[in-house]
Formats: sequence, C-alpha cells, structure tokens
Amino acid sequence: MSDDNPIINKVTSSGIITLDLEELYPAGERVVFDLKPLLWQEVALKEEDLRAFCKGHDWSQYSGKLVSVHCSADAIVPTWAYMLVATHLQPHTAFVTQGDAEQMERAIFTRFVERLDVAPYRDARVVVKGCSKLPVPLNAYVELSAKLLPVVKSLMFGEPCSTVPLYKAPKGSRDSGSSPE
Repeated sequence: MSDDNPIINKVTSSGIITLDLEELYPAGERVVFDLKPLLWQEVALKEEDLRAFCKGHDWSQYSGKLVSVHCSADAIVPTWAYMLVATHLQPHTAFVTQGDAEQMERAIFTRFVERLDVAPYRDARVVVKGCSKLPVPLNAYVELSAKLLPVVKSLMFGEPCSTVPLYKAPKGSRDSGSSPE
C-alpha cells in the first residue's frame, strides 16, 4: 500500500461517540447488610434487640462502601427496621439502599444514570457498548436510553463497527437548541 492511499479508520472518522457503561461502572465495594442474624427465632424482629444492636455495632466498617439492607429470611420485618439501620449506615457509606445484591446494582445504576451529564452527547451519534465483563444490569441500559433520547442525534447499541440502530432524531428536531434534558 502506498503513502498516497492511507488506511482510514471509518469508525473513528464517523464522529460516533461510544458510551461504555463498564468504563463508567460505579466503583466501590458492595455489601449486603442482612437482617436475618438479628431476628428472634428467624421469624420476627424485636425493636429492643435491634436498637441495642444498632447502638453497639461498629458502623465505621461500612465506610465508603455501597450497602444494601436486606433480610434473607422469610420473616416479619417492619419498614421502620430498614429505616433504622439506614440511619446508622448513611453517615458512613457512599450509598445505601434496600434489597438483595441484584436490587442493589439496579439502584446504584439508577442513581448513576440520573446524575449522568448528557451535555457531551448533545446532537451526537451515540453507541452504547453492548459487551461487558462487569455486571451491568439491564435497567441501566433502559434508563440510559431514556436519558439520552431527548438530546442525541442518533442512538445505537453494540460496537461502532456493528451496531443496532435504536433511534434517529427527526430532521430539524434538534435545530431549536431547546432539547429537554
């Protein structure tokens, strides 16, 4: 091949922005705080026992972690119990929610997508990368699509060299400059 005919990377020159949720994966150790060991006979939670536990527990061990409060037993656990534990966790954690490990991931990504700055994607052709080694939950892709739709020129899924088109803004719809975020 001669210097007169250089190889051109058409993907790079296309102006497509690849958004890889794996690269934006919220960092931090995930911990599920299980209420099961605090239950009376694995069937119910006693307020006095829970309050005593909360008072004496070392909550600093959750410092900077992403924590979800859950009960793995089929037991009677009142709503206030989850709230009480959360009030002790919140000053220490980076994030606190309710649910098992899968529900925690969904909540973490919901928060991430809500806070995502869409300005870099305004009027852009965006590909949301599909393959991921990390456990990116399906809801992250759905919520990201909804967040990007009002601002992008087009939205695709996959890899820049092989995409599935999802959305293309109608011609002239982005010209007003007043796209909602």
